[in-house]
Amino acid sequence: MAKVIVVTGSTRGIGKGLAGELLRRGHHVAISGRTQAAADAAVDALQPLATGGATAIGLACDVSRADDLQRLWDASVRRFGRIDVWVNNAGISHPRQRGGEMRADDIRAVEETNLLGMMLATQVALRGMQAQPGGGTIYNMEGFGSNGMMTPGMSLYGASKFALTYFNKALLAETRDGPVKVCYLSPGIVLTDLLKRDMGSNDPKDWERTKRVYNILADRVETVTPFLAEGILREQKPGARVAWLTGGKAGRRFFMSLFRKRQLITDADLAP
Repeated sequence: MAKVIVVTGSTRGIGKGLAGELLRRGHHVAISGRTQAAADAAVDALQPLATGGATAIGLACDVSRADDLQRLWDASVRRFGRIDVWVNNAGISHPRQRGGEMRADDIRAVEETNLLGMMLATQVALRGMQAQPGGGTIYNMEGFGSNGMMTPGMSLYGASKFALTYFNKALLAETRDGPVKVCYLSPGIVLTDLLKRDMGSNDPKDWERTKRVYNILADRVETVTPFLAEGILREQKPGARVAWLTGGKAGRRFFMSLFRKRQLITDADLAP
């Protein structure tokens, strides 16, 4: 039976790739982006991938605005009747900035989207799923910093993801016996426009270190999103983590890098 999945921030990058993979597997998807034009363009690009009568709809949604998120929920339910899975994918990054360099606009934008937006969207989805028969599943997207890892220049982005981990743990304690499951989606390091912003740094040493790590650990959208799609379509227990780049996989890649150089980043990836 076809499921209905909402993916926030799905007009590009991981979100768009994930939406395409879900449609390819015969499931309905609500695609959202900051503008209606972007959402419409994503639907036009992805609908041809659909099988089994699956349908994509596109809606403008600024995740930092609760009213926009509620409209996304309401429009999706009007079109499909219910929402089975809600994926909080929307997120932004920033050029690497150490503590004294951080710009006020970046501080506000990153936390409003990655943290406030995730919290507001989770609230909308949780309320809606609690009110529908059978509940549903919410996936919150992990990223650098979720496990407490630190690197120079990434404190702002990392703080938003570390806070997400705490928020998810608290939600699990509050919802474990209810009809809504709260889970984690962990794509690892994926080469997207968002990641390109992270590549910038005022310190050449930071950049060289970053490029070396990305060539070992990063992957492309088309490599990661089929795995993520299969994971969220399976029945999961509360608190489950659908993780592409596990500790074991990362360890093996670092070990293999001693013998074979992996060149993932190209000149095209570095272009502005």
